[in-house]
Amino acid sequence: MPAIRRLTGEDARAAIPALSAILIDCIADGASVGFLQSFGDKDAATYWAGVADAVTSLHTVLLVAKCDGEILGTVQLGIGLPPNQPHRADLKKLLVHRRGRRRGLARLLMTAAEDEALALGRHLLVLDTATGSPAEAIYARLGWTRAGVIPDYALFPDGSFCGSTFFYKPLAASRTPLAAPPLAARPLV
Repeated sequence: MPAIRRLTGEDARAAIPALSAILIDCIADGASVGFLQSFGDKDAATYWAGVADAVTSLHTVLLVAKCDGEILGTVQLGIGLPPNQPHRADLKKLLVHRRGRRRGLARLLMTAAEDEALALGRHLLVLDTATGSPAEAIYARLGWTRAGVIPDYALFPDGSFCGSTFFYKPLAASRTPLAAPPLAARPLV
């Protein structure tokens, strides 16, 4: 039975080899997740070390899916947002190793990410994904609303252009905005 776990920064550092293997596998499978085919083990370790730093500084929530003791999936919530966005989070890098697919890990990770967001007072999630990708269909099935497409927004790992579809998902029926501080109390930029 798969288990979903939230990692600390220290846990994330210890999991860098497993997380790197997942990321490299997804890139090799053609996922447009920010990296090109030349991306290797050293690049992956550097990327995940940065994520571990973001987890430690409380700017990111990192969740993993484990099956039989092996990490086979991951997702991140970006929560280090500007002061005028305390109510939302960015869903980032839903990744499932090909060995872990068709086991419901994406759904479990997404549900856990939504639960974490609500526990942190975040009631709006946003994300973008490669247009026409399998991930796009997953998000639609999980109740995300398609906001639109930007053509040629990013590149696939092979260097060809891909559009990005943007989605959002409100998590709570009741939304009470936080009061903005009086103008005089706002810092000057």
